[in-house]
Amino acid sequence: MTEQQVLEAVSRLLARIAPEADLSSIDPEEPLQRALDVDSYDFLNLLVAVRDELGVAVSESDYGKVGTLQGLVRFLAPRLADRKDR
Repeated sequence: MTEQQVLEAVSRLLARIAPEADLSSIDPEEPLQRALDVDSYDFLNLLVAVRDELGVAVSESDYGKVGTLQGLVRFLAPRLADRKDR
């Protein structure tokens, strides 16, 4: 998957977690919890969805790397580089 495909996949997951959020207006550097006005439980649900839908587990030690949209995409892109669009 390309970074753009990863971004699209993550956006679909985010839309399920925070359906009322305007994903097009998210600052990619802003913490997702603040940008989407979600709590830590919802953020963990996002990471579970990433694991279930994309097959990439995010360990607790990597949470700091995936707290923003840009960080999450950058974390996932190399791990999904060899995969076709899901």
